[in-house]
Amino acid sequence: MTTATTTTDTPSITLNEGFFSRRNWFDWLFAAIVVAGGLFAFSRYSAYMDVYEKGILVAAMPAAIWIGWFWRPLRVLMLAAAAFALLGIASYQSSLARAESVFWLKYFLSSQSAILWMSMLFFMSTVFYWIAMFSRGQSAAMSLIGSRLAWVAVGMALIGTLVRWYESYLIGADIGHIPVSNLYEVFVLFCWLTTTFYLYFEDQYKTRALGGFVMLVVSAAVGFLLWYTVVREAHEIQPLVPALKSWWMKLHVPANFIGYGTFSLSAMVAFAYLIKQQAAEKKWYRLTPLWLLGMALCFVPIAFRQRGIAEAGGSYWLGYAAVSSLIALGILLGRKRIAENLPSFEILDDVMYKSIAVGFAFFTIATVLGALWAAEAWGGYWSWDPKETWALIVWLNYAAWLHMRLMKGLRGTVSAWWALVGLAVTTFAFLGVNMFLSGLHSYGTL
Repeated sequence: MTTATTTTDTPSITLNEGFFSRRNWFDWLFAAIVVAGGLFAFSRYSAYMDVYEKGILVAAMPAAIWIGWFWRPLRVLMLAAAAFALLGIASYQSSLARAESVFWLKYFLSSQSAILWMSMLFFMSTVFYWIAMFSRGQSAAMSLIGSRLAWVAVGMALIGTLVRWYESYLIGADIGHIPVSNLYEVFVLFCWLTTTFYLYFEDQYKTRALGGFVMLVVSAAVGFLLWYTVVREAHEIQPLVPALKSWWMKLHVPANFIGYGTFSLSAMVAFAYLIKQQAAEKKWYRLTPLWLLGMALCFVPIAFRQRGIAEAGGSYWLGYAAVSSLIALGILLGRKRIAENLPSFEILDDVMYKSIAVGFAFFTIATVLGALWAAEAWGGYWSWDPKETWALIVWLNYAAWLHMRLMKGLRGTVSAWWALVGLAVTTFAFLGVNMFLSGLHSYGTL
């Protein structure tokens, strides 16, 4: 009797790896360092914190770990910035006078030195990105240099911000505050936040072709920052006005500037979209909207305020406008070459959408936090102050943009122009209110 044996192959089942199982040793080392740093800060400084600030510190630890795990390049950035900031802080030895006598403080790690390095590196990054745009044989190498310079610039901005925070407490315990309280400090915040979000999209979409466009708006902000530093001596640390002495500032302002930064990023991507779309256009009169856009981008209203061009730093701003005009002209003249290097319309449209979506979410959070802060500081959630009114206009603009995209399928040219109009609205809400209007939010004088 023969016994037949039937062999049945059992298919192997591959399960998706769990979230924690995908972590490598550096992920866990990073998490341990974050927790250790947070616990050290809590043990040393908790006596100076109220219950809300303690809550922020505790929540910041898992948040920092998650964001470092979500996008791994941030781990190195955060650890390097923290290490150099701690070196700078330790070098002070509780004396601000050492900023002029210690070599690495004077030239690298004091807040002002680090921010000046940030400014130079952002300019250099912009230049290399644009060299890559027109370079035939070395495009990849030049754009890689531009990207690396942008990373280092973000690192220097973080170092400068952290050290400035410490410096404010060296001046006096009653003066010390997180450096997001005036135009100088928030321009630094805007520069590194905008660049970091761009670098994320650069990594996700595997293209560095948008770096030149996005870094233009960052370089424009750096240009304003340098003028503001020289003419207004804005780098000097000043005591907070009473309304700003609140833990709400630590939440409201960063959330607000994530919105400003990503809205600006989306506008520059929209500009790239229009340049690519008009690359083959030979009739110059049909490029009139882009010419008008170039003129608008070069217009610097601060140089033409009622107090006079000279007093407003007019010679600087006239030179600034001239350089900006030449850049806009160069982009229009070289649009065919630029279009060859830009990613597809689908990628441009997707980056534009995701930037606005992220910005809108954080801007919404910032608006709600601002209302809660206003209730605490002034006794009411909403007062139709000019800044509040224009914040509402910005919010409604992008709410409408997202509604039209998600509900009506808005794409292409209209959405790109709308994003550019959004930049104008956002810029006025950010700067124009401080320049032309007055109100409860007029903390940054021009």
